[in-house]
Amino acid sequence: MKLTEPILHWKDEIAQIRRDIHAHPELAYQEHRTAELVANALTSWGIPVHRGLGKTGVVGTIHGQTDNGRAIGLRADMDALPMQESNQFAHASQHPGVMHACGHDGHTAMLLAAARYLAHHRNFEGTVHVIFQPAEEGHSGAKAMIDDGLFNLFPMDAVFGMHNWPGMAVGSFGLKPGPIMASSNTFAIELQGKGAHGGMPHLGIDPVMAAVQVAQSLQSIITRNRNPLDPAVLSITQIHAGSADNVVPENALLRGTVRTFSTATLDLIEERMRDIANQTARAMGCEATLTFERKYPPTINDDQAAHFCANVIQDIVGPTHLVQPVEPSMGAEDFAFMLQEKPGCYVWIGNGTGDHRTPGHGAGPCMLHNSSYDFNDDLIPLGATYWVELARRWLSQPV
Repeated sequence: MKLTEPILHWKDEIAQIRRDIHAHPELAYQEHRTAELVANALTSWGIPVHRGLGKTGVVGTIHGQTDNGRAIGLRADMDALPMQESNQFAHASQHPGVMHACGHDGHTAMLLAAARYLAHHRNFEGTVHVIFQPAEEGHSGAKAMIDDGLFNLFPMDAVFGMHNWPGMAVGSFGLKPGPIMASSNTFAIELQGKGAHGGMPHLGIDPVMAAVQVAQSLQSIITRNRNPLDPAVLSITQIHAGSADNVVPENALLRGTVRTFSTATLDLIEERMRDIANQTARAMGCEATLTFERKYPPTINDDQAAHFCANVIQDIVGPTHLVQPVEPSMGAEDFAFMLQEKPGCYVWIGNGTGDHRTPGHGAGPCMLHNSSYDFNDDLIPLGATYWVELARRWLSQPV
């Protein structure tokens, strides 16, 4: 493994920053303390800072020793989750009900370490923009930064992202060309019937039975309408109806999520959901209203950028520590919005199995969105080295 020496020397210092962020987590668009910490660190290293994109976003710009007209973006996310942390170690969350359970504190730390190295050495050509993004966890912070002019204010040829991945060995990376994470979409189906006494259901129109039929029929979209070679998930995660044992309610509600790797498949699923909900409800005397919200598009890596990143990774950790192609995830990531605007690649860096956690960690596994999760600080020099080498090599390509 080839790690950059100055970054190794800074590991403990950057880890303390990471643990400070972990102890003071902030939810989407509330990352004021984190943004202040990031901006102050960048400024102290001589990096000009722009604040306020996407409300709490921070962008630092680092110029190399020569300007070859090329620019690259490196992105980390900063927000935490609305979860209660079960860990009791010294850097556990001090904010009840808020926790860094997805490693965004570590992502911020890795990019800070890379920015510090690039600013101190500037042994590269062109320009590096370090992007610290708010509100990744379901609130479209990437899109908010783009809408506020991210790529207009900071022109760049490509943009890259990275996420820690529990279960993957420390010292390893995973990536693939094309889709690596799914789209995220939510739906609600309201079924309107007619209330009645539970002992006299013939006097009403039962939306509960209609909800049961709709729920069963929706699964036929996945098994009979979707191309079986095109992955997709349709999960009904909530059913709400009624308030008393002896009352047929007036309405019922189904809620859930749809995940796909392609827009065409998502279009098909939404169309069929609307048909099934409306026609099944009508057959049972009810009316259906489908609300379908497309939240995050699929995260799709550019083929050329993925190949480039793979070469950089193999030069750092060796070919045996690169999982390619990695099995994609049906989880979602709003870095997808940036990849819709610019070519680039999103990679996973192994976070291990949780053995790194100090005494006082919770009893659960060290998995994402788990109350006993903690980022592995051993990743800081490796992730920062990857960022540095990626930027230097990408920018050294001919214009």
